[in-house]
Order: sequence, then structure tokens, then C-alpha cells
Amino acid sequence: MGHDAHAPTEPRTPVPPVSDADRAAAVRPTGGHPAHDNTLQHYVLFNRLETWDADPGTGLAWEGQGWLGTDLNRVWLRSEGERSDGHTEAADLEVLYGRSIATWWDLVAGVRHDFQPGDAQTFAAIGVQGLAPMKFEVEATAYIGERGQTAARFEAEYELLLTNRLVLQPLVEINLFGKDDPERGIGAGLSTAEAGLRLRYEFTRQFAPYLGVVYERAFGDTADLRRDEFERVHDTRIVVGLRTWF
Repeated sequence: MGHDAHAPTEPRTPVPPVSDADRAAAVRPTGGHPAHDNTLQHYVLFNRLETWDADPGTGLAWEGQGWLGTDLNRVWLRSEGERSDGHTEAADLEVLYGRSIATWWDLVAGVRHDFQPGDAQTFAAIGVQGLAPMKFEVEATAYIGERGQTAARFEAEYELLLTNRLVLQPLVEINLFGKDDPERGIGAGLSTAEAGLRLRYEFTRQFAPYLGVVYERAFGDTADLRRDEFERVHDTRIVVGLRTWF
């Protein structure tokens, strides 16, 4: 079949230009309600609520965070700590303002208050947190204390789905300090590192008990201070805990 060289190139009935009424008719009516794309939301996560029974004695540890705000601006609360034989070994609370700076990444700034060890003190804090490539969740924060102390904390974790409900979670936390603080058992440089591997079963997404193993080690001057007090430089423990959020 051949082509008609004299076929028209324009439609027989011209297409009218799009009017404002046409555009309005193409949009689904909302019934007078505004779009809910920047409303106030909240979230609370206890990533670790765990206990153990080891040679030095029984212990309890927690690590959690929560936020209140919108997609772009949030107020964050973060806390972690540890108790051993009924005594609080470490406990802190951070109050931070977070601003979204990229997809899955927030810049945070605020204050951190250390209740233990030693005398309480307050730090100014600034850092970033978010989801790195390969879906690693990362927190990196720098601190400047009221007594001239400087510190940094880095934490990374990953969630490996073995089944729809069984999740393996590796986690690493590293703490560094700018100068010695013997009263608090802290030495300059790389102070402590902790690596954990926790296997949880999610009965629901909000309720997931777990079993894990945690290895913690002190380095440099911090290790020397522990040896002087006849404390352990490294420790391995089996933990049982719960991860929950709402």
C-alpha cells in the first residue's frame, strides 16, 4: 500500500487551546481540605532495651530516639546509657534541632547533657544523621563541652532481612575525646568501640524481642585508666532485649 502524498497534516477539527476551566476540571476536588504534606508528626523508637548477666554482674542498657516535626524541620531527642549492679555507669540525653539537607539526611544541632559518669556536664552538639548508600543508618556527631572538652561519636547499623520477620542487625559505635578526663575515666583519642550483633523476631513491626552478642573495648589512655582501677579493658556479653517503636 502506498502513501497519499496529498494527505492533510492537520486534523480536520482543530484542537482547541487548554483553558483554565479545563485545567481545574482535570484536578480531583479535595472538598476544601488542604493537602496533608507538611503536617506535624511524631515518632519514638527504642532501638535497644536489653539486659545481661555476666561475670562482673547483671546489667541493663538502653538506646532510643524520637522526633516531633515535619518532613523538613524536627526536634529530636536521643538518649543512651548503661547500668551495672544497680549503679548507673553512663547516661546522656540530647535535644537537637534537625533540618533536612538531602534525601534521607538531616543536619542536627543542639545540646547533650551527660548525667554519668562523674559530675554532670553539658555539651554543644552538631552532626549529621541519615541513610548512607547500601542502606546503612549512620549518626556522626561532634561535641564541645562546657569545660573545654571535645568529643565525637559515630554510630552505624544495618538491618539484614533473613525472612519477613527475622532480622539480623549489626551495629558499631565509636567514641573519641579531645583530652584526658581522669575523673570520668576518659582518655584522649580513641576511647571506646562497641560492636554488636542482634537477631530479632518481629511479632509485629512495633514489637520485636531479640538475642544478641556485644563486644566492647577501651583503647589508649582510657584503657590505661581502667587498668589503674582494676577494671576490664574489653568485655563480651550475651544480651536479651526488646526493640519497639510507636
